[in-house]
Amino acid sequence: MCPNNPVLTHHISSQFNEELQDVNTKFMSMGGLVEQQVANAIHALLEMDATMSVDVQFKDNAVNQLEREIDEALTLILARRHPAAIDLRMVIAMSKANTDLERIGDEAAKIARIAQSLSEEGGSPRGYMETRHIGNQVRIMIHDALDAFARLDAEQALRVLHADADIDREYQSATRTLMTYMMEDPRQITRVINVLWVLRSLERVGDHARNISEQVIYMVKGFDARHTRIEEIEQKVQR
Repeated sequence: MCPNNPVLTHHISSQFNEELQDVNTKFMSMGGLVEQQVANAIHALLEMDATMSVDVQFKDNAVNQLEREIDEALTLILARRHPAAIDLRMVIAMSKANTDLERIGDEAAKIARIAQSLSEEGGSPRGYMETRHIGNQVRIMIHDALDAFARLDAEQALRVLHADADIDREYQSATRTLMTYMMEDPRQITRVINVLWVLRSLERVGDHARNISEQVIYMVKGFDARHTRIEEIEQKVQR
């Protein structure tokens, strides 16, 4: 996705360059697949498309396989090359981001399973508007986090962190709305609870996109942004 990434092309060892490029290409391919998985899972839910629901669940196997391949490749790089400084940060960050991508894939598969169930039951009377909105925001977050990773763009990574805070607020608001609806009409509790689980999965997808963006900041700035107030992260990034 970013063949001219300076972090991947400055080594004396051309073989080291090639190994880093190969694993980075695979990582970005996995990111593209996961992003599509989330989009398809949301589509399956909103359009009650049982066929697409099954397809998303099936393709989770491909995501898992890519995670294993990337882990193995990064382990070999560490064993053979003993990278240091920014190279070591790159390998560590990609390893952690790889785990987050796989977990996004898991959440997409979970949404797809719920979509399949709801399509068989005839859908839900409430919650799809909130799902569409939060789902669109989360898809943008995944795309922007991966783009920030490809371009080593700490400023864009910071914007993803801000977007995650917005998602958290919208998720809490949607949850309160749906809880009120269930109290008013207990007949719909089971189906609306399924929508709440979907919203919870989307919120977690946003968290994983944030985690990937934190790894971008770690690569570029050498600063561990995890469990840190966003104001402090801003100060570090904008120096």
